[in-house]
Amino acid sequence: MIDLGISKLALIGVVALVVIGPEKLPRVVRTVGALFGKAQRYVADVKAEVSRSIDLEELQRMKASVQDAAQHVESSIHQTVRDVNTTWHDSSAGFDGGFVTGTDAEGLAPAPSYPQYRHPRKRFRLKQKAVPQWYKARTGTRTRVQSGAARVARYRPKTRPF
Repeated sequence: MIDLGISKLALIGVVALVVIGPEKLPRVVRTVGALFGKAQRYVADVKAEVSRSIDLEELQRMKASVQDAAQHVESSIHQTVRDVNTTWHDSSAGFDGGFVTGTDAEGLAPAPSYPQYRHPRKRFRLKQKAVPQWYKARTGTRTRVQSGAARVARYRPKTRPF
């Protein structure tokens, strides 16, 4: 790296003042400063791009290792399920229990059939949005519908006979 001390910077400034002149020196210094700033931004952008590409490579390696581990776990689970199924079928091949009524072409018992699921046809959304009775009573919300004539008859002042 270039080692610029105060003495070297002062010498460069004096030489620039003599060579360029006092009228053009401020404009030249501004231009040099702008170019130096652009160079620093360019170097920072290059560093950021290199670090992003390194991070991307690391992430891709991690992704590949995670996918390999997931495939290994999945294959071991499938193998375990196959082993359990073969053991189950081998052990229940000679069983004459009440739930086995017949066998298929391979000699294995067919899977038991269950009735198909039917939706109870309830109005769940309506029940979820219903306002509780205690809240209606506390806030004074009407809970029963009345016609206009019934409301007038209910709240009409009672007349006294003279």
